Amino acid sequence: MIDYLIEAADPQAHRYRVTVKVPRPAALQRFSLPVWIPGSYMVREFSRHLSRLQARQGPRECLVEPLDKCNWQMQCEGAQTLVVIYEVYAFDTSVRTAFLDDRRGFFNGTSLCLQVDGRQSQPHRLRIGTLPKGWQVATAMPATARRLEYLCADYAELVDHPVELGDFWHGEFRVRGVQHEFVVAGAWPGFDGERLLADARRICEAQVAFWHGRGKPPLSRYVFLLNAVDDGYGGLEHRASTALLCARRQLPRQGVSESSDGYVTLLGLISHEYFHTWNVKRLKPRDFERIDFSRENYTRLLWFFEGFTSYYDDLLLLRAGLIDAPRYLRLLAKTVSGVLATPGRRQQSVAESSFDAWIKYYRSDENTPNATISYYAKGSLVALALDLSLRGAGGSLDQVMRQLWGRSGGGAIDEADIAQALQQVAGRALNAELAAWVHGTDDLPLQSLLARAGIAWQAESVDLAAELGLRVSEGALSGIHVKSVHRGSAGERAGIYAGDELLAIDGWRVRRLDDARGWTRPGQAFELTLVRDQRLRTLEVTPPAARPGGVQLKLDDKPAPAALALRREWLGV
Repeated sequence: MIDYLIEAADPQAHRYRVTVKVPRPAALQRFSLPVWIPGSYMVREFSRHLSRLQARQGPRECLVEPLDKCNWQMQCEGAQTLVVIYEVYAFDTSVRTAFLDDRRGFFNGTSLCLQVDGRQSQPHRLRIGTLPKGWQVATAMPATARRLEYLCADYAELVDHPVELGDFWHGEFRVRGVQHEFVVAGAWPGFDGERLLADARRICEAQVAFWHGRGKPPLSRYVFLLNAVDDGYGGLEHRASTALLCARRQLPRQGVSESSDGYVTLLGLISHEYFHTWNVKRLKPRDFERIDFSRENYTRLLWFFEGFTSYYDDLLLLRAGLIDAPRYLRLLAKTVSGVLATPGRRQQSVAESSFDAWIKYYRSDENTPNATISYYAKGSLVALALDLSLRGAGGSLDQVMRQLWGRSGGGAIDEADIAQALQQVAGRALNAELAAWVHGTDDLPLQSLLARAGIAWQAESVDLAAELGLRVSEGALSGIHVKSVHRGSAGERAGIYAGDELLAIDGWRVRRLDDARGWTRPGQAFELTLVRDQRLRTLEVTPPAARPGGVQLKLDDKPAPAALALRREWLGV
């Protein structure tokens, strides 16, 4: 058995101490630290935070030889247990790595636990050392009878259970006999934990019913680990838990019954990560059957595993009764508008976006909107298009998902399996649709498909920045800073660059672009003063004659009978 001891050695300096014991080591025993964490597709070089690596067998010091950026080799003699000790700097509040200060600790095993070469399939034990007074531990990792001791079947299981440490709020509920726990760190006073718990339970009940009808989920226990911070958002799925990050203002407040947009966003995140319990942690790309922690693991199917999950996260909030149909349509319209406002949708298919995630999605820059499309956002719209197409033929995407689950045994699939399940539900092959919607770059036929479901598609006005093809940050104190300029836009034609600070329009100082809405007109040029590289510049900008708009989606008041029936099947209204 491989044994790990994790100690909060120096919270003020944000340092964990890790001790690894390896019985009967090889003569040249190799160790490695993962370069990425599954679910977040970018090489993150976790080893950059590892230091003071040393090894010994009894009193004898072992030579430690670095082989590359994430591999080390120890020279051993005999069968005596090898003891490896090192420190890890941990000061990242994201869900992907590790954190430690005097109030809280958190870690993923991929950041702290060296992998012992040749011994990955053996049982792994993790022990947590003495903690500051009042600290608790939360994790879905299987516990032994001993306090703060956990046992996993292998290394892959060890690093798939994040751990939360500190003084946190804790609640529980059961779904189909399965214990669910919810941990919240960093919440404001007045946080309504009971409401969050009740709403999370409704999400879980809706999703278990989605996948299993009246059956039980493939879980014995599930843990939500939520960290609330001043400003942040994100989630990462694991086999029996999820690590979540939100802004404190998104949490529900006692005495406030309405659901703010921020709280609905948080519920959507909870729904998204819980759906991954099935769609990616069990039902997974065939490319991910065996994870290699030392390099990129490529797949062209993130449009399905992330995109379809993004489609269902808000839809299942509707089915759980946590939002109504008009609010769901507003959320859907926001996604549609975002995709249509991204020039990169014409440059990159969602299959290509999936494959390129390692170098593009997680490494965005000023050109990202022009060169890429999100496999989350457009992938969710591919799911929408398929769902509406299938419902028009008497089926649904729900049936496809359940069929893939049953046919694979909750295991690995590829695009051929998806195509086969679609064909069986639709009664015809949908290869042409997959080729156009997944591997092509044309816009999806959403307007016509939504019309068949009794949903009205209406244009919505956008702000001046969007009209000019700019993405900006702006505020009364910070001013207006250009983050990106869309290809083919009025802003690009005028010569506006990413990084410019916009100062004035027609000689008038503006701190928000929409301040100039009162006198600018479509197709009428105006004078824009900006700062670039400490120099004042004046450009002539001509807005488009026809103002581009976003999309509003609303329930059609007088749908045809067939459209009304489809809408009822899809949205329940």
